[in-house]
Amino acid sequence: MVLAKRPVATEGTLRSWLLEGLQTDRKQIEHGPHVKHSWWRVMCLTGVDYFSTLGYQPGIAALAAGLLSPLATLFLVALTLFGVLPVYRRVAEESPYGQGSIAMLEKLAPQWWGKIFVLALLGFAATDFVITMTLSAADATAHLLENPFVPDFLAGQRVIVTLVLLALLGGVFLMGFSEAIGIAVLLVFVYLGLNAVVVATAIAHVLEAPGAVVDWKQALSTSYRSPLAMIGLSLLVMPKLALGMSGFETGVAVMPVVKGDIPQRIAGTRRLLTVAALIMSVFLIFSSFVTTVLIPHQEFEEGGKANGRALAYLAHQYLGNWFGTAYDVSTIAILWFAGASAMAGLINLVPRYLPRYGMAPEWTGAVRPLVLVFSAIGFAITIIFQADVDAQGGAYATGVLVLMLSAAVAVTLSARTKRQHWATAGFGVIAAVLAYTLVDNVFERPDGVKIASFFIAAIVVTSLISRATRSTELRVTEVRLDPLAEEFVNEACGEIHVLANEPHQRDQNEYNDKLRETWINHRLRSSEPCLFVEVSVPDASEFETELHVKGEERYGHKILTIESSAVANALAALLIYLRDRTGGAPHIYFHWTEGNPIVAMLRYLVFGGGDVPALTREVLRKAEPDLERRPHVHVG
Repeated sequence: MVLAKRPVATEGTLRSWLLEGLQTDRKQIEHGPHVKHSWWRVMCLTGVDYFSTLGYQPGIAALAAGLLSPLATLFLVALTLFGVLPVYRRVAEESPYGQGSIAMLEKLAPQWWGKIFVLALLGFAATDFVITMTLSAADATAHLLENPFVPDFLAGQRVIVTLVLLALLGGVFLMGFSEAIGIAVLLVFVYLGLNAVVVATAIAHVLEAPGAVVDWKQALSTSYRSPLAMIGLSLLVMPKLALGMSGFETGVAVMPVVKGDIPQRIAGTRRLLTVAALIMSVFLIFSSFVTTVLIPHQEFEEGGKANGRALAYLAHQYLGNWFGTAYDVSTIAILWFAGASAMAGLINLVPRYLPRYGMAPEWTGAVRPLVLVFSAIGFAITIIFQADVDAQGGAYATGVLVLMLSAAVAVTLSARTKRQHWATAGFGVIAAVLAYTLVDNVFERPDGVKIASFFIAAIVVTSLISRATRSTELRVTEVRLDPLAEEFVNEACGEIHVLANEPHQRDQNEYNDKLRETWINHRLRSSEPCLFVEVSVPDASEFETELHVKGEERYGHKILTIESSAVANALAALLIYLRDRTGGAPHIYFHWTEGNPIVAMLRYLVFGGGDVPALTREVLRKAEPDLERRPHVHVG
């Protein structure tokens, strides 16, 4: 019997349009859409985010590492293939429903600490996804404005153009964003094909003019005294290249879209993660080499023609403006659609966690309000950073690295729990490397932590306010009775009288005293049968719960015992269940709670107790507006 329900929007209003498609089916949210796809098609969906970094990664690497860009990229690829990839293959195995490393870590921290910890990780995840949108749109703008065929009036208008691209992205979702895997497949195949042509052409020019490589080697030997110095400096600057590792968290999040049963889904996801990492690694190695050798370093700097668009620079230089324009169009499209992938991640991530905690308003179950909120945040970040790709790189890298570090820690602890010593050591080393990379990135570019802190603070404050305002909802999804509890309810005839008892010693004196108190305070006749009900709160941080009512007989008294996250909500749900089961409004009896009512309300919010009589009536009042059908609450 389902009790908790979300309200339906009024038809024909703006509210109705905004809340269209309000998600109420928790299984749909957790297990994904009904239509599933082959792993390689899902890989393209995540690839619009992962592969699109080719648009700006070589330029960022050149700015960060200079002549050492190819060597630093090689270390980045090694970390990807031998560190991050094994971590996420393990995450995919242990979270087949797309919960990711956040859900793995959630189990480690109990009660409210776990919820706050998850909210913090969601703040970094929001940083990752939102900056993906703004950074990708900014880089798409850079490719657009540097094209020789673009009208002059757009020159210097990168902020406005980026805002327009973000607005168009939001417009797609406001109109109703459906499955976009087909578009993603087309974009990825075209984009990777054009990149392969550009990189192959650049390699051919390097082979035809080996002097460029000789000059690069001479510059290296002049600038750095030994190979060890080169390796050391490459390792030091590698954290700045962390953008080239994005996309793994998205790959795990879309697991429910992969076709097949659970073992097939896990195998397909592990395969898509591996193939995507291998493809990207090949492109990163060759693109960083050819861009470093063939492009003058000043062109990578602010205002240079290769700034944020190194491969596009080579496409125009060696293959002509028409091919370069085609490359620009494909790059703009995939960068713009990378923002769509990030937006899709956000509107799926928020309903998966926050409503389950009661820490999100009801409208977060609908797509359009979330799109408006995240679009507005994207506009603000674009204006603050002036649509600068390089300026946003630190924030993006911080979000990516925090999620990767959380995944590495999660799988390390998982391996330790299962006594897999070699796996524990290996994942521990990976976690240490990612921790160093994150710390270095934070000290070098603290903007990421500042933005993430804003998101964390906003999420925590909004979530706590939402939890407080929704605290008197029914919050019980279903009531189930064990056989003895069923027998007690079936034996009840006429009016049902329920005595709320806070269990202490649970001895004969406790129940006799409670019954005597009820007879005296409420003038209840001793001939009328009563049911005791006792609610314990194992975890007050949970929100929606399913009540399992157990029957007990003690000293001749019939007792119903319940575990729930809040006493008042559990009692209200039980009363409504008994009313619907028997057809008559039941009565429940309390004694007044002593103490300050404000303190009692805080106890209710944090510990699930508080002023139980008043709160039980309030939950019933909101759940059942009809006075004649509402269960009766007596306090004496």
